[in-house]
Amino acid sequence: MQRRGFLGSSFGLLAWLLVPRVVRSEDYLSVEQAQALLLPGETLRKVPVRLTSEQKKQIQRASDQRVRHLDLEAWRAANGDWFLVDEVIGKHEFITWAIALDSTGAVKGLEVLSYRETYGYEIRRPEWRAQFHGKTVSAPVEIDEDIENISGATLSCVHITNGVRRILHTYDLVLRKLGELPG
Repeated sequence: MQRRGFLGSSFGLLAWLLVPRVVRSEDYLSVEQAQALLLPGETLRKVPVRLTSEQKKQIQRASDQRVRHLDLEAWRAANGDWFLVDEVIGKHEFITWAIALDSTGAVKGLEVLSYRETYGYEIRRPEWRAQFHGKTVSAPVEIDEDIENISGATLSCVHITNGVRRILHTYDLVLRKLGELPG
């Protein structure tokens, strides 16, 4: 009997592993729509930004976050504001999000462009995203310190928060210096 139960549960586990997970995938905004929401009325110019290996290391050390891509999806407004599109992992899938920074590197806002997970989409709530407004590289930007967690969306909250911290350090170490260049 025990052997039969073991085999039955093994087959059940195998069947569960082979069944594809149902993932909620939702595209909420295009890049252009997010730009209009976060930097209304601004004309943005795409800026090619490729991090050097040294810049990547500096950002990783400063933010304590992995830098996945050397090429940034970055746009700059004439007034010095920045708009960036980034991805962080949710639980299993990527979350595509955008952030706007003012000319001093403070967060003006963030938007979720695409969410591909079953749970955690509550990070789109305006009141949760509003916690980041005004944050700079000198702010803690930590879950349960100055950013509240959402029960049931913990990983999404943590990973977006970590992404914001990484982008703030990217601004401080790289983009701020580009902003000082003419044009």
